Amino acid sequence: MAQPKGTVVLAYSGGLDTSCILVWLKEQGYDVVAYLANIGQKEDFEAARKKALALGAKKVYIEDVCREFVEEFIWPAVQANAVYEDRYLLGTALARPCIARGLVEVAQKEGAQHVAHGATGKGNDQVRFELTCYALCPSIKVRQPGGFPFNTDARGRSLNVSPFSLQKHGIPVPVTPQTPWIGQLLRGKDPEPGNPAPPGLYTKTCDPATSPDTPDVLEIEFEKGKSFPPLGLNALDHSSFCQPSHYFLSFADSFGLIRFSLFFCFSPCLEKWLGIYETPAGTILYHAHLDIEAFTMDREVRKIKQGLSLKFSELVPEGEFLRHCIARSQQAVAGTVRLSVFKGHVSILGRASPCSLYNEELVSMNVQGDYEPADATGFININSLRLKEYHRLQSKVTAKQAE
Repeated sequence: MAQPKGTVVLAYSGGLDTSCILVWLKEQGYDVVAYLANIGQKEDFEAARKKALALGAKKVYIEDVCREFVEEFIWPAVQANAVYEDRYLLGTALARPCIARGLVEVAQKEGAQHVAHGATGKGNDQVRFELTCYALCPSIKVRQPGGFPFNTDARGRSLNVSPFSLQKHGIPVPVTPQTPWIGQLLRGKDPEPGNPAPPGLYTKTCDPATSPDTPDVLEIEFEKGKSFPPLGLNALDHSSFCQPSHYFLSFADSFGLIRFSLFFCFSPCLEKWLGIYETPAGTILYHAHLDIEAFTMDREVRKIKQGLSLKFSELVPEGEFLRHCIARSQQAVAGTVRLSVFKGHVSILGRASPCSLYNEELVSMNVQGDYEPADATGFININSLRLKEYHRLQSKVTAKQAE
């Protein structure tokens, strides 16, 4: 029996990894407090509670953080138009800091000096969890995960080799050799970049080939870059949207038409990572917000914000300054975007805004307005100077090389 080492709060999901980690921490001499964060996932939390207690957890916290997740993490990402590596609409990248914040709060409440999580040693999640924990509580100690006896041999979820002895510890295995997938990421075996995703892997989106033959048309209203329940969600009871989180989570379930296929993204631990991600609501909101922002925001301000958006997608844990700047840029981003969702694609149909920068007289080819066509000549002359000088220099270089 290991010597008592104090209390550790574990970010527990009820899955294979965190169940093994819970038992392992117990064997190392820790009292384990399990922390489950409800960020809107469809999960049997009571079953997870019973499982954690059965595996030896001293206490189990189940906390509903849906409102905080949507209002403090998702909406800022929508305002930022945040896309990681030009492809990935932030999902787990937003969820992990939110969960880690709750993890630290429970640790402080329990007087625990240790926290743990279920992120593997290859990928971004352990970085997200731990940097957030250290940012919020520098004295916290993360007990994780390289020392686990099952980490090296069982990271592929092999059912033939189980050095940690899952059966001995009574930990159920949620996969079979025929269906080695867990959740919405490719796990359990190494995916091949040249192969399509296997049937049945997607859980929140439908195959565009079998989706309805008529598009869903909806209107999304924005105020300061944040959206409200979209008009056109006829299947939903708008009166139930007493909180933004209710709207977003219902929205995500109603329009499961947008999917990403296999793709690579960067990891701080691996040069490239292969995965599958589904973000239907995020994809629709991304396109709608991008459209209304372009309609209402000054061009040069928007250029600056585009650079901030890139940083936002990389620096979620420590992005307080970026959030403040982006929120300031959204003060006039208001209006309604009308769009169509059809067979995996989002199409913008139109937009309207009280803060619109569109000036019909100014842009019309039939009305002169406040614009003098002759002004373009001076603008072109000034901007062509560097091009002419560049050509002159290149001509000199070419002539010299020909000698």
